[in-house]
Formats: sequence, C-alpha cells, structure tokens
Amino acid sequence: MNTIKEKIQSILNQLPDDCSIEDIQYHLYVLEKVRQGLSVADQETTLQQEEVEGLLNKWLIE
Repeated sequence: MNTIKEKIQSILNQLPDDCSIEDIQYHLYVLEKVRQGLSVADQETTLQQEEVEGLLNKWLIE
C-alpha cells in the first residue's frame, strides 16, 4: 500500500457496510494524524528509549 488512495480503499473495505459518514471521517482523520506524526518523527530529532526513561525517572516519584 503506497498511495493514499490505496490506504483509503483499505479503510473503506474494512468498515461495515452500514457505517456512517462520521465513521469514515474519523478513520480518515486518524490516518492523517498518524501520517503527520510519522512525518514529524522523520524530520525531527527523536529520543532513544534510555533517554526517555531517564527523563521519566526525574518526573516520577518512586
């Protein structure tokens, strides 16, 4: 699945026949948000697991 059209077709095929327009809009919204998040992650510096755990340890009370 490379194109957005193919992704949309896949979503439509997975939804029940009696789904509403709102159901379709919701799934398209989620697809777009995930696409945007992946794009941002590719462009920006990300943290390694160990760095995140270190930051969380500072914030969490043990």
